[in-house]
Amino acid sequence: MKVYFDNAATTRLDPEVLEVMLPVLTDQFGNPSSIHGFGRSSRSVIERARKTIAGLLHAAPAEIFFTSGGTEADNTAICSSVQTFGIKHVITSRIEHHAVLHTVEYLREIGQIQVSFVNLNADGEVDLNHLEELLSSNPNTLVSLMHGNNEIGNLLNLEVVGDLCDKYGAIFHTDTVQTMGHYKHDLQAIKANFVVGSAHKFHGPKGVGFLYVKPGTKILPFVHGGAQERNMRGGTENVYGIVGLAKALEIAYREMDAHKAHILKIKGRMITKLTESIEGIRFNGRSADLDNSLYTVLSVSLPPSEISDMLLFNMDIFGIAASGGSACSSGTDVGSHVLNELKVAPDRANIRFSFGKYNTEEEVDFVVEKLAGLYNTSK
Repeated sequence: MKVYFDNAATTRLDPEVLEVMLPVLTDQFGNPSSIHGFGRSSRSVIERARKTIAGLLHAAPAEIFFTSGGTEADNTAICSSVQTFGIKHVITSRIEHHAVLHTVEYLREIGQIQVSFVNLNADGEVDLNHLEELLSSNPNTLVSLMHGNNEIGNLLNLEVVGDLCDKYGAIFHTDTVQTMGHYKHDLQAIKANFVVGSAHKFHGPKGVGFLYVKPGTKILPFVHGGAQERNMRGGTENVYGIVGLAKALEIAYREMDAHKAHILKIKGRMITKLTESIEGIRFNGRSADLDNSLYTVLSVSLPPSEISDMLLFNMDIFGIAASGGSACSSGTDVGSHVLNELKVAPDRANIRFSFGKYNTEEEVDFVVEKLAGLYNTSK
């Protein structure tokens, strides 16, 4: 049996998505910027996709800008806000995705901004009182806090943070890559200036995403060299990717309740089976709280063992795909900045299981059996 429990890294392409992409790849190959019929055909496909996405998110089509993915969307929101609004102060946390954290750190290194890191509790949850203190004493601020943490599954209350940012006149950017397509986002209700999405996190194609920009938040472009995306992003659009993105989000919204129930059942079974099978097991952050965490992610902390260093390698031999931390750094052994911030004991192995709609309860039983076997034979 082969088991893919790394859906927070990327997801399998939905066959329905592939079906709508193929004709665009073969037949609608015109450059969307061209004025002839081939170009106009491609342009109409893009605009239909934009309208679909906007409708699902309760936004206007003019507020959706296509990008190469979540990382570019995050960079655009942060860098362009600093440039456009003269932002000198950014509030973020030390457990953000590197698409945010490294961008903010770079801007600080070149002297454009000062950075404040909001306090976190022992589980990695944002201290909202400290956030308000920082906002009250720092005018003209950009707040960048993720909705769902990709490693430990913590969820941020976007409504509360949005209200705080609105109260103090701050720009609010939230990295919603892990929650887009898994939770319903009503952009009329959330007081966020920027929201992002990446198709491959919800069974769409890789290499395409979007940035939502709130009306009235006019920013300068991040990528120059063309007038695409209403002068917001230079470069020929990824037409078939955009079509796939829209279809994947449409399917995600159509089947969201059923998928959530299915995945929660799998995650709950995983928690129960692991707890019963491995003595001393723990769960990082709030990931084991089924009601208050990202339902697709479970961060497991395993007891000290001589097999810890080879854990992912051994799991891979069994045909099990999982992650030791942030999947975007897979293949490296630099340690997780998120788990380091939570002060997880360095002698414990940590593994992130992330679930999707194609996973089964039989796969859970297989993974737990193999993992427990490794630990129980190493005692």
